[in-house]
Amino acid sequence: MAKVTLDSLTSMDGFVAAALIDSDSGLALATQGGGGIDLELAAAGNTEVVRAKRRVANALNLDDTIVDILITLGKQYHLIRPLEKNENIFLYVVLDRNKANLAMARHELKSFENNLDFS
Repeated sequence: MAKVTLDSLTSMDGFVAAALIDSDSGLALATQGGGGIDLELAAAGNTEVVRAKRRVANALNLDDTIVDILITLGKQYHLIRPLEKNENIFLYVVLDRNKANLAMARHELKSFENNLDFS
């Protein structure tokens, strides 16, 4: 994959941090921001979240794919979005709950993915 930048995600309302993560290895391919969040640790931990949800979906024979996973904390939203173009890669975004528009954030993540270049 070509070098990917997450710079455009910083314009999202409430942006704190973002990472593009390989769910096979659990490694961050690109990171942006941080706000005190260890994005390498978050990459590994959220890889386990994605793997667990896929295992459960398969065990339930849901025959469906994950569009996104939302973890709502008291002060933050954590959005996990597996890419449609490559399900082994996912976007992880942390937003300040007081400043973020969740619907708009989901829309912006989809738009960001559509503009990703995998050449």
